[in-house]
Amino acid sequence: MLTRRMTLLSATASFWAPMAVAQPKHKAAAAHPAAHKPGEAAEAAPTGTPAQTPVGPLDTAARYAVIIDYNTGATILDKDADVAMTPSSMTKIMTAYIVYAMLKSGRLKLDQTLPVSERAWRMGGSKMFVPLGGQVAVEDLIRGMIVQSGNDACIVLAEGIAGSEEQFAELMNQKARELGLAHSHFLNATGWPATGHVMSARDIAVLARHIIQDFPEYYKYDSEKTFKYNNIEQGNRNPLVQKGLADGLKTGHTDDGGYGLVASTEHNGRRVILVLNGLASMRQRSEESERLMDWAFREFEDVTLFSAGDVVEKVPVWLGAAPTVPLVGGRDLVVTMPRGWRNKAKISVDYEAPLRAPVLRGTPVGKLSVAGDGVPDLSIPLLAGADVPRLGLPGRAMAVLTHMVTGG
Repeated sequence: MLTRRMTLLSATASFWAPMAVAQPKHKAAAAHPAAHKPGEAAEAAPTGTPAQTPVGPLDTAARYAVIIDYNTGATILDKDADVAMTPSSMTKIMTAYIVYAMLKSGRLKLDQTLPVSERAWRMGGSKMFVPLGGQVAVEDLIRGMIVQSGNDACIVLAEGIAGSEEQFAELMNQKARELGLAHSHFLNATGWPATGHVMSARDIAVLARHIIQDFPEYYKYDSEKTFKYNNIEQGNRNPLVQKGLADGLKTGHTDDGGYGLVASTEHNGRRVILVLNGLASMRQRSEESERLMDWAFREFEDVTLFSAGDVVEKVPVWLGAAPTVPLVGGRDLVVTMPRGWRNKAKISVDYEAPLRAPVLRGTPVGKLSVAGDGVPDLSIPLLAGADVPRLGLPGRAMAVLTHMVTGG
């Protein structure tokens, strides 16, 4: 049985027409036409050490940084993204995740009220100004936590859900393990400075992606620019939200962590998530986040290699009721690539040929691989797109005889 390998000549949808099977081990690369002109060079960045990107180093003043593509999960910028750091109030997106999960399960209601303890009322830092001994609706607490970054709101939620902030932190750590946040450990619901309370930039980005994906009905609160409670109106602290350049998520600041931000926005069906931390000022945070978000959209694009139902290739089947079986991806295959670099992407299909009947639909029988300069390596299994039963005895005998006579 031979391993057949072919390099596709195009990644565009129009290419996925019937193709001749390549000879075993033969590989032929060709250019992919770019849908856009190559992006312009990025403008000068504030002083800082470089982050790593598929198109080469890029300076950033942030101490920690990561940018991921929401649709594909591809990392397009990384600066110490897996190093545990002080997350400050970006912690609150985990608090929000727990609250949203409780709402979605029906264990909490938006119009339900929770009591304000003296501990919550006395909490320092940013506040929504909850009343001592009062009751506050969960929806108001969410807005107070997200828009106003209220530490008091977080504690009211934590105590109302888990009985104490310490027990709520255990829920946060349990959820972190479930989501695979390998560099996160929580000691409180607010991000208040505490030794051992850490997250990595990548963990924050992954968590942000889960919030957007798992709770679209609650993510809407992130885009609110102001919230008024107790006759005090406060603006959203996220500068990109205020400028209409993002629809979430959260800022953070402590003396140890510096100024940080996690933000996300969508343009023309493509969403990007940005995390920065360790910046020197609010102004630097605003300018750097805007610059890097613009860079991410300008320099990269999502490319659909094929749709779920497209036939990638037809593979010969030995002793099958049909001579071939179609290879399909089973889902849309979308990759993130630098603009103008698609001509360097090599897309190959590998499979064993011929396959032996019977072949069951949905069985993995090959793989599609993407590689190239500046293109993140990607491998996806290809599935049999149809059932191919084995020939009956007379048919098998005739096929064997034909093979012996013709060698085909």
